[in-house]
Amino acid sequence: MQQKLSIITINYNNALGLQKTIESVVNQSFTDFEFVIVDGGSSDESCEIIKQYESKITKWISEKDNGIYNALNKGIQLASGEYLLFLNSGDILYNNEVLKNNFNHLDGTAIISFDIQVKGQGIDQINQHPDEIHFSFLFDQTLAHQSTVIQKKLFDQIGWYDEALKIVSDWKFFIEAITYHQASYKAVHNVLAVYFLDGISSSSEGSFLRKKERDEVLKKEFKLFYSDYMKSKEMNQIFELNRYKMLTKLENTNAGRKTASLILSILTKFMGK
Repeated sequence: MQQKLSIITINYNNALGLQKTIESVVNQSFTDFEFVIVDGGSSDESCEIIKQYESKITKWISEKDNGIYNALNKGIQLASGEYLLFLNSGDILYNNEVLKNNFNHLDGTAIISFDIQVKGQGIDQINQHPDEIHFSFLFDQTLAHQSTVIQKKLFDQIGWYDEALKIVSDWKFFIEAITYHQASYKAVHNVLAVYFLDGISSSSEGSFLRKKERDEVLKKEFKLFYSDYMKSKEMNQIFELNRYKMLTKLENTNAGRKTASLILSILTKFMGK
């Protein structure tokens, strides 16, 4: 019988992070899920740690891969669940009851994003996904893969992760699914996972690479969206700058404040703000 959920963990030479991830999964009070680990042929103690928990791991492999998204695609191929959750080594589930408490939300919606706790570098906060998803959100941001479950059949419809990209292929998948394929989406405001700011994505190098790859994808795959959105963003920036200048000039007198208020209300209505 097909499992409802497959949790996929990829790892390369991150034995301590992998152990944290495995323990957060195998200690769940709810156990009706599949657990798949894809190791990239680690030379540290990763395989020894996997073997310690082998009885609670559904499938695992350890072999050389061609990067993060090649490893994730291997995980998709191995997984048989209706839904997939990508919990990379170092990421952990929020607590031992989190699957039990949220399993009922896997209701046939294609993409389901839960809240995520972000920790590290002096940060400890809960991030929420928007209740409605639009191109404007995905232009600048993404859905946290550690707390987003995806129907496996969506990968059959759209294709697997783009292995030519190093860091933003999951973002590309989400924007294609929602923009081009109108995949159904919902946000659930319960924390599912914890993400620690210690990987490549949170480094300065990762930030630079993310922006570079995103710009390349947007200009190539979403040319019309990109052009229209940038024009709209530029108009809004001009509007905000002019509004600030106007307030600065007129704020010193009562008459000026009244005039500014009237003009700004007209501009606001015109700009749809």
